[in-house]
Amino acid sequence: MANLEKIAEDLSKLTILEAAELTKLLEEKWGVSAAAPVAVAAVAGAAGGSGEDAEEKTEFDVIIKDVGPKKIDVIKAIRQITQLGLKDAKDLAETAGAKVLEQAGKEPAQDAKSKLEAAGATIELA
Repeated sequence: MANLEKIAEDLSKLTILEAAELTKLLEEKWGVSAAAPVAVAAVAGAAGGSGEDAEEKTEFDVIIKDVGPKKIDVIKAIRQITQLGLKDAKDLAETAGAKVLEQAGKEPAQDAKSKLEAAGATIELA
């Protein structure tokens, strides 16, 4: 059996782009979609009627929907937000649906969204 702790350690060292590539490879290899469990969890969360279950969302993904006309400004903003190198930031900017931040707090997510929108990108918080 695989050493699960080593696998978890290796996965935690991946960059955002490497994690996205890994997701695509696993989706192709196993014939599944990583989005399906998220959708099911969202529906299950929405179906809960109790006030305790309906807590305010505290973690957000900052997703680029469209880089817009000022790609260089968006790349600069991505580098400022994520501390990625130029190539990784450029690759991220050129990938529609790419996550700039994952599971960020509300304030950092809003800050990143405003910086990216000021640079000309269309952003979604999920």
